[in-house]
Amino acid sequence: MKKMKYINIAKVLLLSCSLAILPACDDFLDEEPQSEVSPEKYLLNESQLEAYVNKYYADYDNWKSDSDDKGGMIPSFWGSENGSTYKDDNATDNQQGTNGRYLKDTWTVGQSGGKWNFTNINALNYYLQTVVPRLENGELTGTESNLKHLVGEGYFLRALEYFFRLQRLGDFPIVKTVLPDEQEALTEASKRSPRNEVARFILSDLDQAISLMNNNVKKTRLSKNAALLLKSRVALFEATWEKYHAGTALVPNGTGWPGAGKDYNAGYQFPSGSIEKEIEFFLTEAMSAASQVADAVQLTENNQIIRDQASKGKNPYYDMFASHDPSGYSEVIMYRGYDLSLNNSHHFNHYLYSGGNTGYTHQFEQVFLMENGLPVYAAGSGYAGDDYIADTKIDRDWRWRLFMKAPKEAKAVDNIATVEYFPEAPRLYVSDAKNATSTGYIQGKGYSLDYNDQLLGKDQTAFVVYRASEAYLNYIEASYLKNGNIDATADKYWKALRTRAGVDTDYQKTINATDMSKEALNGWDAYSHGALVDATLYNIRRERRCEFIGEGFRYMDLIRWRALDQLNGYQLEGAKIFGPMKSIFGDNLKYDQADEKNNNVSSPSLSDYLRPNQVTSTNQYYNGLYFYEAHYLDPIAVQHFMITSPDGSTVSQSPIYQNPGWPITAGATCE
Repeated sequence: MKKMKYINIAKVLLLSCSLAILPACDDFLDEEPQSEVSPEKYLLNESQLEAYVNKYYADYDNWKSDSDDKGGMIPSFWGSENGSTYKDDNATDNQQGTNGRYLKDTWTVGQSGGKWNFTNINALNYYLQTVVPRLENGELTGTESNLKHLVGEGYFLRALEYFFRLQRLGDFPIVKTVLPDEQEALTEASKRSPRNEVARFILSDLDQAISLMNNNVKKTRLSKNAALLLKSRVALFEATWEKYHAGTALVPNGTGWPGAGKDYNAGYQFPSGSIEKEIEFFLTEAMSAASQVADAVQLTENNQIIRDQASKGKNPYYDMFASHDPSGYSEVIMYRGYDLSLNNSHHFNHYLYSGGNTGYTHQFEQVFLMENGLPVYAAGSGYAGDDYIADTKIDRDWRWRLFMKAPKEAKAVDNIATVEYFPEAPRLYVSDAKNATSTGYIQGKGYSLDYNDQLLGKDQTAFVVYRASEAYLNYIEASYLKNGNIDATADKYWKALRTRAGVDTDYQKTINATDMSKEALNGWDAYSHGALVDATLYNIRRERRCEFIGEGFRYMDLIRWRALDQLNGYQLEGAKIFGPMKSIFGDNLKYDQADEKNNNVSSPSLSDYLRPNQVTSTNQYYNGLYFYEAHYLDPIAVQHFMITSPDGSTVSQSPIYQNPGWPITAGATCE
């Protein structure tokens, strides 16, 4: 019985995998781990180190951002349908989509599995505890700089894994080494460290990576700049999470924080002395790391060309996201490449060719500034209106003009005999994985104009994982939150971003013209903790929202800003189909049918704008999107409490505590 109890605990932490030397590990830990290579003969040279870390870069075929075991790996496109990080903005105020986080009764506590997963952490712990001493003792064979870099990659990959767990679970065990398969050691290792300590651990791993890595590598590999950029992201995430969730159970020492109920976290004190100083610490770290990247890496040029024929010049800013090899673009720090000769491709552009059954929202369209720097509603803005989708591009921020595909724009211009165009009447009245747009505003970030990339399974468009503009944005936000003003460095970065976007660089003019009551209608980020933020901070957030159009950052930003509290029946909308544009659809729009199952668009009695979730009353999101505080974090599955309790069944005796608002009952919803 005691032996089986040890084995069950090992299933939680997957720590007995350490006995296997190869990167893979048998899931069935009731068998003796097998290895064909002994520890003494493996991880001794440069090629072996590279082979090991390569396995933890990403799974090209099965990676998914929400995957329990792969979600902490380097992002990429993934093989199923139109899967991509570019779809991660779905079900936010940016892109249409649905997600159980906006319903109370569909997100439930699992019996097993979930994000409480140590598969990759364990493998990377084994790697680091093996190669670090060998590096220090001169026992590794290869070029010293390359060896150091590959060891640094191990620290980076472990940091990335921990950042994923931090975002989804908050407090989390900090496990730095492979532990023995003994109940006492494994139970002790299950104790959750306060989230700020987890964030500090991530930064320390990234500091190790930064000290070991260099930038003299191909852009398909991790680099020192990538580590600095990730450090700024993690530090800004934690600083803003603690700032906006302060005083709640979602932050250490907040009211109802469950960590206080465990003796090992009782009486916890922040390393810096207070939560205010802890926030300042993380903001300072974010600024320092971000500025090192932003000062060294220039933004890619936007020459304001929109290609509609093969002979027309290319736009570097657009093609940075839509080329097979973006290594030549200054801004790109790292990308994922694809190659048909290696049986390595994806389907993103094939499914996006007619809309991908998603699309940007009307609310997102309204947020983009005019070229003169004014919001669309401001006097003298020159906004042409949204009666027609193409009109929304007139004199607008070039990020909207480039990365939203309007009717009659070219679908493909290269490797196609006759140029194809998006239809005048967008196919928003059909539901299809690839032949429809759910809003009319078709997503265009990463959209290749090469017809060969549109063929099923033939897309070789690279995915940009890290780029320097994020460092610019991270510094602007962190410095404003820390100092309460736009310093000279932030001013330089902000103007550079607006110059590239083709927008008047006078951001103060934008701030002065900003009406927060109007912005609140279209941006969830107008709020933090249910209250409107100031106009300067909002415009910093606006810049980030527009710069990252379609790149999957939105939900991460919304949760760290605590910008979902106010959702109470919110309706996402698409194009204005019940204005002058209605005539171009002919008889294709079906609404207010006797049998509502025959409806294909929402009723004009609800709004002039398409409401994708209100086509039929049976849609579980028909009454809008709601949010619950517990949903800011995932629940921990029941199994993990049971197998770490002394008797294997009394969950209250487990060292683990549940996340706020979630019970320890399989199938139960949040409280």
